[in-house]
Amino acid sequence: MAKGTRDKKKSKVTLSGLLNFIDGLWSACGEERIILFTTNHVDKLDPALIRRGRMDKHIELSYCGFEAFKVLAKNYLNLESHNLFEKIRTLLEETRMTPADVAENLMPKSPGLENAGEVGLENLILALEKAKEVERLKAEEALKEDGDNGELDEEESDEEDDEEDGSEGEGTSDEDEDDDSSDEDFLKI
Repeated sequence: MAKGTRDKKKSKVTLSGLLNFIDGLWSACGEERIILFTTNHVDKLDPALIRRGRMDKHIELSYCGFEAFKVLAKNYLNLESHNLFEKIRTLLEETRMTPADVAENLMPKSPGLENAGEVGLENLILALEKAKEVERLKAEEALKEDGDNGELDEEESDEEDDEEDGSEGEGTSDEDEDDDSSDEDFLKI
């Protein structure tokens, strides 16, 4: 097979193939092994793949809460309390940020800073405020898209009705009256 042809050919893994591979790993290893699988959509996985015996431990890594933040602040900044903690608590309740992102913002950018704790907490607050704003804008955009795809407002609906009737505005013309009378005559016959 030519090199170019092989590169263009897509590789497909079937569920059956994946299950056989996983089961083969278990049977080929005489000792216990730890195999990690990750997904952002566990609800989309086939139950055969995530059943007990095949994947015994399921660990959800969620967004950072305040208690996890306190552990990170202790580990990275050696802080157990600070006057900025309450503001961070509020922002963490309003915003979704992973523990990895929190830790990245807490890490001192320059080693040996005397006020590394203060700087790290301020960096985190800025990042949380930015994330909150991004989430707000996304929510507004989603609402706007839903509104664009949803029902027409009353004025647009009236205009469409007028176009379908062939009339414009609220008044009627003499022609419309003639049409009405001919309809009445037709119905009488």
